[in-house]
Amino acid sequence: MEIRRALPQDIRELLHCLKMKSKYAVLLVFVISLVIIEKENNFISRVSDKLKQSPQALAEANSTEVSPAPAKNGSLASLQELDAAFSQLRSHLYNITLQLAGDGDPGPRRHVLLMATTRTGSSFVGEFFNQQGSIFYLFEPLWHVEKTVTFLPGGASAVGSALVYRDVLKQLLLCDLYILENFISPVPEGHLTPFLFRRGSSHSLCEEPVCTPSTKKVFEKYYCKNRRCGPLNITLAAEACRRKQHVALKTVRIRQLEFLQPLAEDPRLDLRIIQLVRDPRAVLASRMVAFSGKYETWKKWASEGEAPLREEEVQRLRGHCESIRVSAELGLRRPGWLRGRYMLVRYEDVARAPLQKAREMFRFAGLPLTRQVEEWIGKNTQAPPDGNGVYSTCKNSSEQFDKWRFSMPFKLAQVVQDACAPAMQLFGYKLASSPAALANRSFSLLEEAQPAWVT
Repeated sequence: MEIRRALPQDIRELLHCLKMKSKYAVLLVFVISLVIIEKENNFISRVSDKLKQSPQALAEANSTEVSPAPAKNGSLASLQELDAAFSQLRSHLYNITLQLAGDGDPGPRRHVLLMATTRTGSSFVGEFFNQQGSIFYLFEPLWHVEKTVTFLPGGASAVGSALVYRDVLKQLLLCDLYILENFISPVPEGHLTPFLFRRGSSHSLCEEPVCTPSTKKVFEKYYCKNRRCGPLNITLAAEACRRKQHVALKTVRIRQLEFLQPLAEDPRLDLRIIQLVRDPRAVLASRMVAFSGKYETWKKWASEGEAPLREEEVQRLRGHCESIRVSAELGLRRPGWLRGRYMLVRYEDVARAPLQKAREMFRFAGLPLTRQVEEWIGKNTQAPPDGNGVYSTCKNSSEQFDKWRFSMPFKLAQVVQDACAPAMQLFGYKLASSPAALANRSFSLLEEAQPAWVT
C-alpha cells in the first residue's frame, strides 16, 4: 500500500485504466460465452425435439419431398442437413430392424406391383399377396386418382394420367399414404376418411391397430368386411405400412410399362412388376356382364345384328390390346432397368394351377409363401358353382376360366381376334376358326407348349 502511494500520479492512473480494461474484457468474454452457449442449447433443443417427434411426424418428413429453403444462417443449414441425415438413417435402421424381425430371415424389403386391366382376374391374384401377413396390400388405390384426374377441365391425356399414376404409386410404395388425401372426395379431415375405395379388400387396413373402434352416425361407404371399424385413420395406416416387411399394390389403371422406369431405378424401392394378362375374348365377355351399360352396343350387335358395331368401339378394343402387347414386349426384352424385375403371367395358367403359379410369383418377388396363403388358395379355388359372383374371388378356378367360350357368339369372338391378333399370338392364345371350334370342350384355346416366357 505504501509502495502504491509512492508511485507517481500518472502511473497510478495508467494502472487503474488497465484494470478497468481487464474488467471490461472479462465481461465481454463472459457475454460472448453466454451467447455461444445459448445458441448451442437452442441447436441441441431443436435437434432433441426432432428426435422426440411422433412416428407420424417422422413419416411425413421422410415421405414428403420438399425443396429446402435457402438457409438464413449457418446453424439453420446445419440443422437441415442433420434432419435429412437423421431421416435417411432412421429409414435405413428401420429396414434393418424389419430384416432381423420375425421367424428366420425374411430378406430385404420388397415392393410388388400387380399390373393388369379390368376383368383379367387381378382381384383373385391380388388376394395371394393380401393373405400374406408380412405384406401391406392395397387394392386399386389409383381409383381415386382416376376419378379426380379424369374430370379436370379439358380432360387429361393418357400420358399425363400415366405420369400422375406413376408418381402416386411411388409415394404409396414408400408408405406415404397421405398422397391419397389429394384425391379422396370428400377431403379427409384430420387424416380420417370413410371413403377409401374398397378398404375391406386390404387386410392391413382392417386389423389392429388400424381398425379403430366404430363411430355411431358415421356413414361408411367402404368398410371392413369381417369386423366393424371406425373411419380409416390414414396416419395409422401409413404406420402399419412401414411396420410390414413388404408392400404390394394391385392396379388396373396403368398400362404403359415404360413409365415405371423411374420406380424401378429408385434406390429406395426394390420393385417387382407382375403383368397379368388374359385371353381378350374372355375379357370382353366378362366386361359385357360386369359393365353391362357400357357394352350395350356390343350386346345388341351380337344378339340382334340390327345396328352396326361402331368403328370407334373396335378401335378402342384394338388400342387396349396393343398397349398390353407393347408393355409385355418391353418387359420380355428385359432392358437393364427391368432385368430381374418383370414377370408375365397368364390368368389361365393361374386358374389351372393356382398354387403352383403362386409359388412361382412369390419366388420371383423374393417372398416366402406362407401356409396361410396356401390354405386360402385351396379354400377359394374349389368353390361350388353357386358361389361364383361377378366380383367374387372365390371360384372353382379350373372350371371357370374358359366358361365364356360356351356363351359368346362366334361373330363377337371374330371381332376380338381380328383386333387383338398380335397380342393373342404373343401370349399363346389360339384363334377359333369356327363356332364349333370355339365351343368344343376338347379343343384348347391355349398353346399346348407354353410360350418360352411363361415361368
